[in-house]
Amino acid sequence: MGTDTEYHRPRVTAVLRGLRAPSLAPWTHLCEPPAPPRPGALRTVFLGVSTILLDDGDTAILTDGFFSRPGLLRMRFGRLRPDRMRIAAGLHRAGIDRLDAVFVVHSHYDHALDAPEVAAATGALLIGSPSTRNIARGQDFPDDRFQPAVTGEPFTIGRFTLTALPARHSPGDLAPGRIDRPLRPPVRATDYRTGDCYTLHVRHGGRELLVHASAHSLPGALDGHFADTVYLGIGALGKQDEAFREEYWHRLVTATGARRVVPIHWDDFFRPLDRSLRPFRGFLDDFTATMGFLTRKAEQTGVALTLPVMGRRADPWPL
Repeated sequence: MGTDTEYHRPRVTAVLRGLRAPSLAPWTHLCEPPAPPRPGALRTVFLGVSTILLDDGDTAILTDGFFSRPGLLRMRFGRLRPDRMRIAAGLHRAGIDRLDAVFVVHSHYDHALDAPEVAAATGALLIGSPSTRNIARGQDFPDDRFQPAVTGEPFTIGRFTLTALPARHSPGDLAPGRIDRPLRPPVRATDYRTGDCYTLHVRHGGRELLVHASAHSLPGALDGHFADTVYLGIGALGKQDEAFREEYWHRLVTATGARRVVPIHWDDFFRPLDRSLRPFRGFLDDFTATMGFLTRKAEQTGVALTLPVMGRRADPWPL
């Protein structure tokens, strides 16, 4: 019979493993290279979670715009409001002084908390669901600069054609439902309810990409829509079984004809942006399992897999 120490050691080891963040070192060979500026060419910049700058030199569009990144204890036990100093610092680091639009993929705080402040600071149009509109109203954002996202209806901004497509939040939604009245901060994290969830389809210069932030899929939601590149949300994907991951890959990558996949929504958003990005700690997700799956699928199907680098201006298209 084993000793008490021998009995408890595996359990203690598992707890300690769950408190650690996995290293990015095994995946650095996947990091996307920097792209030189080229007149009229689309460039993307990953800014954490599912905040992505799309910029062709004339028109600039940002998804979400989440920079405040309150810590875990504040999120769990406190109340949240946009941190204007962190927002200003995040915009400055990214070289953003003006935007044409901010598109919010759903209304959880890690997507929508800062969006009205970002749009106000950059002169942008704010686009999103009725729930996002109530977040904006709670922050006194001008109603005439809010554009409702209408699923399936393309609209043009500069040389971009944007289409909001219906999506489903990843399993384990901690704040489901809608925001049905103006949400005036500070409020609890769970007051930022999901609202409508979207995949953003982007056409630019005859090429197409998807920004899909939540690791789940709706049957038929992307039918008839194709993409050269998918910015693929992988938060919580490591906690799902293999059949779930296979179906997710099929609907978002295989069925859209994508030749490149860029994982997003993998970084620990309780960590401020003045520190290096790291994946979620083990008790929240299994980043290693997810990257192992994505690597295998990419190799099997001949799809390029690249890991985005915080703040790096990159070419979104497959070589």
